[in-house]
Amino acid sequence: MTRFPRVPILALVCVLTTGACGRTLSPSAFPHKLVVLGFDGLDPTLTRRWMDEGKLPNMARLAARGSFTALETSHSPESPTAWASFATGVNAGKHNIYDFLVRDTRTYVPDLGMVRREPPRFLLNYIPIAKPRILSIRGGTSFWVSAGRAGVRSSVLTVPVTFPPEEVPNGELLSGLPLPDIRGTMGTFSYFASDLSRYEEGNTEFGGILRRLVFEGDTARAELVGPPNPIVRARQREIRSKGTLNDADRAALAELEAQEDISLPFTVRWDRSARRATIEIQGSTIQLGEKQWSKWLLLDFRANLLIRLHGMAQMYLIAAGNDLQLYVSPINWRPDAPPVPMSFPASFAADLYKTQGIYRTLGWAEATWPLNEGRLDEKAFMDDLYRAFDDRAGVILNRLNGGQWDLLVGVIESTDRVQHMMWRLLDPGHPMYDAALAREFGDSIERVYRRCDQFVGEVLDHLDPGTPVMIVSDHGFHSFRYAVNLNTWLVQEGFMTLHGQQPGEKKLDDLFGGGEFWENVDWSRTRAYAMGLGQIYFNLRGREAQGIVDPGDEYRRLAEELSSRLLTMTDPETGQRIVRAAYKRDDIYSGPYLGNASDLQVGLEEGYRVSWQTTLGGTPAGIVYPNMKKWSGDHGAYDYQATAGVLISSRKLGTDRPRIIDIAPTVLTYFGLRIPADLDGKALF
Repeated sequence: MTRFPRVPILALVCVLTTGACGRTLSPSAFPHKLVVLGFDGLDPTLTRRWMDEGKLPNMARLAARGSFTALETSHSPESPTAWASFATGVNAGKHNIYDFLVRDTRTYVPDLGMVRREPPRFLLNYIPIAKPRILSIRGGTSFWVSAGRAGVRSSVLTVPVTFPPEEVPNGELLSGLPLPDIRGTMGTFSYFASDLSRYEEGNTEFGGILRRLVFEGDTARAELVGPPNPIVRARQREIRSKGTLNDADRAALAELEAQEDISLPFTVRWDRSARRATIEIQGSTIQLGEKQWSKWLLLDFRANLLIRLHGMAQMYLIAAGNDLQLYVSPINWRPDAPPVPMSFPASFAADLYKTQGIYRTLGWAEATWPLNEGRLDEKAFMDDLYRAFDDRAGVILNRLNGGQWDLLVGVIESTDRVQHMMWRLLDPGHPMYDAALAREFGDSIERVYRRCDQFVGEVLDHLDPGTPVMIVSDHGFHSFRYAVNLNTWLVQEGFMTLHGQQPGEKKLDDLFGGGEFWENVDWSRTRAYAMGLGQIYFNLRGREAQGIVDPGDEYRRLAEELSSRLLTMTDPETGQRIVRAAYKRDDIYSGPYLGNASDLQVGLEEGYRVSWQTTLGGTPAGIVYPNMKKWSGDHGAYDYQATAGVLISSRKLGTDRPRIIDIAPTVLTYFGLRIPADLDGKALF
C-alpha cells in the first residue's frame, strides 16, 4: 500500500461558540454550508485517467453524486489571472490581473504584478515615521466579500491573489500568493558549498544566492543574506530622485550598495568522518546529518535599534562527505510578526500560529527554483513539497474544525509546482526525460494527486453528508519541450528594432533589484514588444513614453498584421506550427482596466512556451531552443481553449461547459444572494 505524509488530527481547543483561533462570530443566518477546495493546476486529463483507474476514490465519489467536467480558464491561462477571475466572476478587463508582471509605460520596465508598494519613510534616515504599505491592484469584488456583506460567514485560506488581505465582512482570510519572502521576492533561496568556485558565486537566473564556503580546518564562517535594509533603500531613492547625479552622488550610491542587505553571520563546523555539520546562527545550534532538514529557525534582522524584521527559514544539509553543501530555504515571514498584515483580521495569522504551530507563509511555498537550478535533487524537492502541502492542508483542517463558517474556501498549490518540475518524467519526448529518474520519480505527479484525494476524504469526514463540495482548479498543464524567444522573432520580422551591443541575460534579481531592461531597443523604430507569458504590447503613441503606433486605424492594422503573422510562426527544425491562436485585446477583454491589457495574447501549441528571457523582455539569439531545465510542464502562454482546469461538484451542474468565472455567481446563488449586474459568469446550480 502506498504511504503518504499525514496531516495530524487537530484537536478542538475551544467551546462551540468560539473558533479555533479564539474569535467569536455572530450566529449564522444561513441553514447550510458550502466548501470550495482549490488545487492549483489539477489537469482534467490526468484527473479523469486516475479516477477511472480507481486511484482517486474520493473525487470519484463526489463526481458520481454530481459532476466532473473541464473548467474553462481565463484567456491568459496563468494562476493569478485565473484565480482573480474565480474570486470576482469577471474577465481580466474588470479585475486588472493579466500576468505575473506589469510594465511601466513610461520606462517599459517590468515589475511584479498584483501589488503596488509604498516604501516606509524615515526621519533623519533613522526614525520610522511611516510604515510600508502594499496595495492590491486587483479590481472587482470577491464573492466572499459580497457574501459577507449579506451575513455569510467566510473562511478564506491561501487563495492566490489575496495579498494584501482584504477586509472580509463576517469572515477571516489568510493570504496566499503573492505574499513574498522577507526579501520581497517570490522565494530567494541560499546555497553554500565548499566546492563552489569563485566564478559561480552570485545570484542565479531563478532567484538563488550562491556563496562559497572556505574552511579553516573544520570551521567556515559565512553570512545569510536577509532583507534589504529599508533605511538604506530610502537613502538610495533620495539620491536617485535628483535625476542627474554628480561624482559624490555616485560614490554615495556605491557605498550604500555595500550596505543594502541585512545579513546574519553564522558558523559551520564540519565533522567529515561522521558526515555531519553543526551550524551556529543567532544563538541557535543546529546539528544536521546528510540529507537532513532542520526545524524552522526563528531569525531576527536588525536595521537599527528601532527596526527589526522577523523571519523563519529551514536548513538542509545536502552533503558533508568530500564536500559540504548547505541549502537554506527562502526566509518566510513569521506568522506571528509579519512586517505588514498577512491576514484579516491582522491577528488571524498569529492566532493560527498559536493553535497549529509554525506554518510556511510564503505564497510560492515549494522549492521549485533550487531544483531548477540543480541545487536540490528530486527527493529533497518532493520531501519539501509534501511538507508544503501538509502546511496548507493543516490550516484548512484547522478552520474546518473551528466551525464558525458558512462558506469555506481553501487552495493548495503543490499540484501546480510538482507538475512544473516533474512533467519531464511523464513525457519521453521531453529533452530532459531521464529514464533512470523516471523509474524512481515518474509517479510523483500521480502521488500528489492521490494525496489531494486523501485530503478530500479527510475534509468529507469532517462535514455533514449534505454539505455541498466543489473542487476547482484554475487551469490544466502541458509539456514545455521547447522555449520560444518572442522578442527575437519580433526583431526578425521587423516589428522590433535593436541597436548597440547585445545585452546579457536577465535574471529575477534584475526584476526585484531594479536592473537594466530594454537597453538595446530602438523605440523610435519599434512597433511591438513582448513581456510576460504570451503578452505582446504595441508601442502606442500617447500610452508608451516613446510610442510610435497611432491609436485607431494604425493600431487595428498592426493587430491584424501581427496576429496573422504569428500564426505562420514555425519551428525552424521541424516546420511544426508554434502558435495555436493569437487573441486581440478588444475581442477578449472588456471593462475599466482594458487599457492595462496586452494588445495581443498569444496561445502556443503543445510543447512550446515562451522563453524565460522573453518574460523579462530579453532578445537572445535564436527563435526556438530545447528546454533543458527541470521546469518542464507549464500552462502560461498556452491557448486557454486547450488549458482547461477541473470542476468536480457534489451537485449536478446546469451546463456541461462551465467557466472559472461561473464559480463566484454560483456561490452567491447558493446562499440566495443577488448576482451583481457586472458579473460575467453565470450560476451553475
